[in-house]
Amino acid sequence: MGKRSSYLDLVLNPFNLLRTKNILNVNPTLPPERKEPEQINLFVYDYDAENIHEERLKDVKDCFVYKHSSRVTWINVDGLRRKDIEEICNHYNIHQLVQEDILSIGQRPKMDDIDDVIFCLLNMLYFNEKDSTVETEQISIILGEKFVLSFQEDASRDVFNPLRDKLQFRNNKIRQSGTDYLFYTLIDLIVDNYFVVMEKLSDKIELLEEDIVRHANKRSLARINQLRKEMIVLKRNIAPVRDMVNGILRSESHLLEERTEKYFKDVYDHIVQANDLAENYRDMMMNLHDLYLSNVNLKMNEVMKVMAVVTCLLAPATVIGGIFGMNFESIPWLHNPYGFFIAMGLMLIIPVVMIYLFKKRGWF
Repeated sequence: MGKRSSYLDLVLNPFNLLRTKNILNVNPTLPPERKEPEQINLFVYDYDAENIHEERLKDVKDCFVYKHSSRVTWINVDGLRRKDIEEICNHYNIHQLVQEDILSIGQRPKMDDIDDVIFCLLNMLYFNEKDSTVETEQISIILGEKFVLSFQEDASRDVFNPLRDKLQFRNNKIRQSGTDYLFYTLIDLIVDNYFVVMEKLSDKIELLEEDIVRHANKRSLARINQLRKEMIVLKRNIAPVRDMVNGILRSESHLLEERTEKYFKDVYDHIVQANDLAENYRDMMMNLHDLYLSNVNLKMNEVMKVMAVVTCLLAPATVIGGIFGMNFESIPWLHNPYGFFIAMGLMLIIPVVMIYLFKKRGWF
């Protein structure tokens, strides 16, 4: 039933105007209308070079004891509830404006250095294979003294599993470094996942290009329109991250060690490359739109050429039939016993000669 319904929606609304509304109607000044989850997933990773303590907590108050830990502490919160966010942030002395940004919807990726913490807000991107859409999940990351807080909207997915796996190895670079390196790793994983999403979009664009070249139709135009919308989502979420990482590089916060700067420069290079690829994909979509219009015009020209040739071939028969069909009493060859056959012969011979001349001139 679900597949049938989605198919009917695609047929009745191939250009997906609802998707357009969801993409363009973004107003961060409005109060968030996010439905709060019934429960949240709270994970704590407290580690140093020798030991690591991993724990799933049932209550936000259980993480308060890690504030004064001498080791690096990563607290990851999956699911945003205002009460829980305020409790955690108040305990870790996070500014009220940062709390509001964490709970907001549709914020532009940004970075703030406020009250001895560095706050970054950006979006994780996922590609929905079923609907061929780019989905976003807002994530907030706070770097403090000996702790990193991360807040996610969706508890069912993220891109941090490689980090969790690396934390289990004692000799790993993350275990040997401080909170700023953990902070870098979280941002780097999000940025690297942008390329995964763009690779899948690239496959869709390649298939669409092949489809347009072979047989362009209205469905092809609808797919072009859909992918152009996803390009808007991609560009909107990738481009500001460059300014965000650049802000981290220009920050003079004591939380960022000088030796970690080269890693953020590497992230900056990646996000610049991702932004350039997004621009290239947008140009490709414009070229596909032009290719579609060219194919449509080419098909129209072929139809018009066939109709013009048929009209020219029928013109001699029309003229001959019109002449001998005139209502005059005296018309040459009118009473000739072979007049009908002569007229029919001319009606056939002249078009054959015309076809030969058209063919010789390469008109078809």
